[in-house]
Amino acid sequence: MDEAERESGPWRRNLRVLWFCTFVAGMAFSEIMPFLSLYISSLGDYTKSQVTMYSGLVYAADFFVSAIASPLWGMVADRKGRKLMLLRASLGTAFAMALMGFATSVWQLVALRALQGVFAGFISNAQALVASQTPRKHSGASLSTLMTGVTSGMLLGPVIGGVLAQIFSIRLTFFITALLLLSTFFLSWIFVEEKFKPVAPATSTDGHKSHNPLAAFPNPKLILVLLSSTLIVQFGNISISPIISLYVKELMHNVGPITVVAGIIAALPGVSNIFASPRLGRYGDKHGSGRVLIFGYIFATLMYLPQGFVTSVWMLGILRFMIGISDGALFPEIQTLLTKNSPVELTSTVFSWNQSFQSIGNMMGSLLGGWIAGVFNYNAVFISTAMLMLINLGLVWWLVPEIRKPQAQVAD
Repeated sequence: MDEAERESGPWRRNLRVLWFCTFVAGMAFSEIMPFLSLYISSLGDYTKSQVTMYSGLVYAADFFVSAIASPLWGMVADRKGRKLMLLRASLGTAFAMALMGFATSVWQLVALRALQGVFAGFISNAQALVASQTPRKHSGASLSTLMTGVTSGMLLGPVIGGVLAQIFSIRLTFFITALLLLSTFFLSWIFVEEKFKPVAPATSTDGHKSHNPLAAFPNPKLILVLLSSTLIVQFGNISISPIISLYVKELMHNVGPITVVAGIIAALPGVSNIFASPRLGRYGDKHGSGRVLIFGYIFATLMYLPQGFVTSVWMLGILRFMIGISDGALFPEIQTLLTKNSPVELTSTVFSWNQSFQSIGNMMGSLLGGWIAGVFNYNAVFISTAMLMLINLGLVWWLVPEIRKPQAQVAD
């Protein structure tokens, strides 16, 4: 599909439909998180340490399987179509979520979370479909806008999930979540339009079929650096999650509405991200995505570092709000640069790799974040995350100097 075909295609309507679908999916995925540990506690007579251990297994099972399955589904998407993968992911995840409501043991829940990981990929395939259909000059703004749908849903999800669990029950909330995901299946089936062209096998310079998955990319080193950047940024973000409420409790000296304040602090990056992402995306389309990416790393380093030294919850709240701006510069622009430097027919493949690296970052961040806090202190997690952002900036600056140009290199 050339630029003229993309400009006249259904990309604007697909963007609107998929924004709503990713909003619903983000809400569905996040609304079970606040009470997952409570659900585990209800499945047996477990000690506090056992609940903690089982919670880690339940959380990690989805990410571990998703990291393995995502690249395989990405290759299928580039051969069979991204819309088909949207339908596969939404229907399969709805099925797995509904079965979680029937779980009677923690090992069943671990297995079903792993099954959810098998069907993962709705959001990454929505991003791939939008990226493959959108004219390259609008790709930054489109992907940034789509990201606000996910972010908005994940902001509302924990609140709605908590209310549903309080009014009904935890088990019933799983069924409601499954129905939400089923609605994305029907919306994608009815309203999303895709004119799909299957991918041709990659060939080497001598004209033979290549077994190197990066052979079809004009700049493989850039692709690898961007995928590694996704892992590092996600690792940094997730490493904060397990300790943020405990850090708030410490700053408030265990006095006051700690859970309410912790919830607000956790939501602040998402609020600023919603406003910052589209604007930064449009700036990147005009002046170069590389510029926005470099700004994101510098800004993230400057915002993470002082979080380890704050003395009041208000200072922490302001700095967490600012982190949403750096997230709006990093995640969408990494995806935009992946899009601009990948052949259109391999968009799903590269986005599935991106999801796989993101899942690995989720796993490593959730495991190591708590370990760093336990060995050192809560502030060590913020300081180490700032150092990671700085190291990532150095890697990008050193390994892909072309990213510093006013306009990032774009693949045909």
